[in-house]
Amino acid sequence: MVNELLRHTRLLEIVGDTARVKSKNAAFGDIALVENVGGETSLAKVIELDGDVVSLQVFAGGKGLSTDAAVRFLGHPLEVVYSENILGRIFNGSGEPVDGGPDLSTEPRIPTGTPTINPTMRVMPSRMIPTNVPMIDLFNCLVESQKIPIFSVAGEPYNELLARIGFQADADVVVFGGLGLIFDDFHFFRSAFEEHGVFHRTVMFVNQASDPIVERLLIPDMALAVAEKMAIEESKRVLVLMTDMTAYADAMKEIGIALERIPATRGYMGDLYTQLARRYEKACDFKGAGSVTILTVTTMPGNDVTHPVPDNTGYITEGQLYLHDGGIDPFGSLSRLKQHVIGKATREDHGQIMNTMIRLYSGAKEAEKKQAMAFELSVYDEKLLRFGRLFQERFMDINVSMPVLEALDLCWKTLAECFDPQELLMKKALTDKYFPKDVRRES
Repeated sequence: MVNELLRHTRLLEIVGDTARVKSKNAAFGDIALVENVGGETSLAKVIELDGDVVSLQVFAGGKGLSTDAAVRFLGHPLEVVYSENILGRIFNGSGEPVDGGPDLSTEPRIPTGTPTINPTMRVMPSRMIPTNVPMIDLFNCLVESQKIPIFSVAGEPYNELLARIGFQADADVVVFGGLGLIFDDFHFFRSAFEEHGVFHRTVMFVNQASDPIVERLLIPDMALAVAEKMAIEESKRVLVLMTDMTAYADAMKEIGIALERIPATRGYMGDLYTQLARRYEKACDFKGAGSVTILTVTTMPGNDVTHPVPDNTGYITEGQLYLHDGGIDPFGSLSRLKQHVIGKATREDHGQIMNTMIRLYSGAKEAEKKQAMAFELSVYDEKLLRFGRLFQERFMDINVSMPVLEALDLCWKTLAECFDPQELLMKKALTDKYFPKDVRRES
């Protein structure tokens, strides 16, 4: 309480959006209230302590801020509203509602940035989250409590894919975090959730490209704090969607440069891995409660998977979905938890179908190379080429939507249209049971 009443005047300096003031009452990560000489106020976050010199990242920016401004430390980290009334609401990077809905200032608040759950309270992932996206459900299953990114490059429809998963996935609550979104993308997500009837069970935290950059760093913590609370206290199965984590890392880099910190690889700060891991490790299946599943977008500048952000992300997460040429690439994608659900949460033929389809599609790509180099194609090569075209059309297009069992049946139908049962090299018991006998094959 003493800290909340104590006001510090005379800022030492203002560099960009960072202000420095002398104080012995601040803690790293605490929130402060900055009052300019004209009466305007803004929240700020303590981002560095150097003796009694405190560096603050001012949410409203340093433009127009006077060195005569006053600072009051609130004595706690950023808190976010949490109650049953936040569903169907949109918040900015400061945690304030921006959708014109009812006032939430009197609602309870919870702290952000809390430690991850004790490993002894975690349950081994074992439940599949159906998304109705065949390239995920068939070949890289999304498992409850998994943390997995979508690796992509600029221009790919990664936001469309993320939104589709959001409104099609089997989850109780969707928590969305937008990081540096342009208005068109923000409007797209909001409209997609509204049009598909999931907005009433969605919470959105959005930092737009024109908003203060420090708020970009707060979005994941707010989204994950709400998701964790819902999972633990209400036993909800929560799906957290965030785009784009590269924008998050770039914001960390920009603030680090303003603080004159020594950069590491390609200008990113040395704690990049730690900061990303702290957020991703919030994914958890809680013993006796709900779960938090995290699906993010990580853009790769220049399609470079060795770029520091995707490179570090790959060490933290359980695989990745690689978006390439408008579809999910079956070769670059990987879900390391899929073996926990394939054949258990789906059907006995799932594992064999998955391996056979990928093997034959690989053969189709080889046949395409032979065709491009004008080599003579065998009858089997022609079958592979037809299969490759059908595979891309029926499964790889991200706009295709079907339940997993229907997708498995379509796999068998596609195989029957292109091959004889003995050409599949599958268990005879499965081909006898599932291979369609009445499918007409084109000559």
